[in-house]
Amino acid sequence: MIKYPLATEKSIRLMEEQNKLIFVVEDGAKKEHIKAAIEKEFKCKVDKVRTLITGGQKRAYITFNKETPAIDVATATGIM
Repeated sequence: MIKYPLATEKSIRLMEEQNKLIFVVEDGAKKEHIKAAIEKEFKCKVDKVRTLITGGQKRAYITFNKETPAIDVATATGIM
């Protein structure tokens, strides 16, 4: 379902300013399933999931709860 995290300048800025991370996900993935997979994989709380299809890939913008800093999840994924 979740393919990989996206490490771009925009994603780093979103992580620092808005506590968000961007993941590339499978085309058929639903928001509820993405949220459950992220919470299970990284043992964190997700507030919101927004999706966008761009450049032939589906991206999920994950907003984490204030209790879970996005930088901690980014460290666990290997981005930081």
